[in-house]
Amino acid sequence: MMNDLFCDIKKEISNKLDEKNLPYSKIEPEGPEIGIYTTDPKIYFDDKKIIGDIADYFKKKINIRTEKTSLMDVSEAYNIITKLIPQDAGVKNIYFDSIFGEVVIEALKPGVVIGKQGAVSKEIIYNTNWIPKIIRAPTDDSDILKKVRSFIYKNTSERKTFLKDVAKKIYSPPVSSKDWIRMTALGGFGEIGRSSILLETPDTKILLDCGINQADKNEEFPYLGVLRFPLEELDAVVISHTHIDHIGFLPYLFKVGYNGPVYCTEPTRDLMALLLFDSINVNVSSGKEPLFSEEHVVQTIKHCIVRNYREVTNIAPDVKLTFYNAGHVLGSSSVHLHIGAGKHNLVYSGDIKYGFTRLLNNIDMDFPRLETLIIESTYGDKKEVSNRSIVEEQLIQTINDTAAKGGITLIPAFSVGRAQEVMLVLEEYKRRGKLNVDKVYIDGLTREASAIHTVYPEYLRHTIKTRVLHNNSPFMSPLFVSVDNAENSRENVLDNPGSVIIASSGMLTGGPSLSYFYKLADSEKNTLVFVGYQAKDSMGWKLQKGLRSFLITDEQGKAKHIDVKMNIVTADAFSGHANRQELLSYINNLKDKPSTIIVNHGNACQDFAKTVSQKFHLNAVAIKNLESVRLR
Repeated sequence: MMNDLFCDIKKEISNKLDEKNLPYSKIEPEGPEIGIYTTDPKIYFDDKKIIGDIADYFKKKINIRTEKTSLMDVSEAYNIITKLIPQDAGVKNIYFDSIFGEVVIEALKPGVVIGKQGAVSKEIIYNTNWIPKIIRAPTDDSDILKKVRSFIYKNTSERKTFLKDVAKKIYSPPVSSKDWIRMTALGGFGEIGRSSILLETPDTKILLDCGINQADKNEEFPYLGVLRFPLEELDAVVISHTHIDHIGFLPYLFKVGYNGPVYCTEPTRDLMALLLFDSINVNVSSGKEPLFSEEHVVQTIKHCIVRNYREVTNIAPDVKLTFYNAGHVLGSSSVHLHIGAGKHNLVYSGDIKYGFTRLLNNIDMDFPRLETLIIESTYGDKKEVSNRSIVEEQLIQTINDTAAKGGITLIPAFSVGRAQEVMLVLEEYKRRGKLNVDKVYIDGLTREASAIHTVYPEYLRHTIKTRVLHNNSPFMSPLFVSVDNAENSRENVLDNPGSVIIASSGMLTGGPSLSYFYKLADSEKNTLVFVGYQAKDSMGWKLQKGLRSFLITDEQGKAKHIDVKMNIVTADAFSGHANRQELLSYINNLKDKPSTIIVNHGNACQDFAKTVSQKFHLNAVAIKNLESVRLR
């Protein structure tokens, strides 16, 4: 039956190609996309409007593929391509993918590889028949990007088979004549952590996020055990963004039988790999048995299907997906689902920032239609709003005061998002001559995460994008020094009074920030600055609540008493979450008001839902984990 449904599309495309006398050998589904294979790709790139019109008509991405028999020999093509590309393009790698007929060119300046009006790209096609796929190289070396790109571009035979399997689900005909939609809270409702939602129709099962709760080891994992079907029946997983409370359990799905697609933005995929591999290392180093292996992370990445913002994609016979910028972290999305030929439209906000950040463009909330909104409420109970400019000035003054008395400022920060936001602040104040320190040490995953940011300048705020494109990335400032195992080891960093350390994790739940804290805590010269959310019962939360004395087990396994004498400061204007007033403004400014609002991702969901109901006269509810709601 899938063939019957796709055959209708294939026949229509064939007719359009025949009308224009365009050569093609076959038309194949590639997951949510369509591949047109030809022995002569040149003609398709002489007039790109041809393919653009077909893509617009079918609302699907169309890929032109060169038949394998028509591809130039790899060594000969490599010589021609390297001569065609100007030397100042900064080419780092070239991969040849004969399965899809593509040559993947990784360069510091993709625009130079493309050439004026696409001239260089066209020459590559005309001279070799290989279709160039041009990707940006990071401004700083990134081991994780090398891994991810190796997984994606060196296993294309496996990926082609996977995409065909995905297409079978997308083009499957409806089985049921019934018409209903149900969502079930599997985690993250009435709490912050382990976000996961099951969305069901009679024909489709989709999981929205699959995280863990790092701060509560008794309630760490989502309630996937209540699913009434094998994971093989899950049609898709959709990931809103890359923080562990939204992705930390995802590889476990592949461990226990899931083999389907994971939809996310491209930056989310890369950052996800970074954090998931690190989670294994953290568990091993702390003596815990990891939930999953590196191979399960690799399978997760291989099964990612990346989408751009505002790109409409069929992910099931009755569901279309569109990502919108959520303003939270790089690549973060609010998820719009168009269900049952438009009978119901749902938006899962994910984590959102409805306000200024130095790092990202403003949130995008111009949804075409909206009946149900699932909205986060991390700071739904926070009524006081701090002035960002004042908090920045206070942060710089705190750092300068600490440096003046010979102390070290420790800033625990989430390696994705908060760390980059703080780095932008410090870099600007240093350029303005207001920051009186010469070294800001970067430890943990932040350097790698920052390198990934430079690969996706189109996702960054315009001013930062421009600097990255002009080879002036603020993350590469000489102010920032990466901690390594040589000259800038952790021991040596502590011997540099007057410096700043930015280290993960942001809640002092582990990682280098906790190690630094233990060593800096007993001196009143030092300062600890929190710049992000502190989950209940995390070490960061306890310190904010006044904890100043506790026992730890040192590296030799002996009990050690810690007295906290360092100054504890919270700079609360850097969060990637909207506060209470911003959340209310977000709802107020929605173009299309939902009939139902479901509040999640907060410790005061009930209170915030009540406020929303009273203010907007909408049906706003706060359900609990394991509860289901019929949306239609």
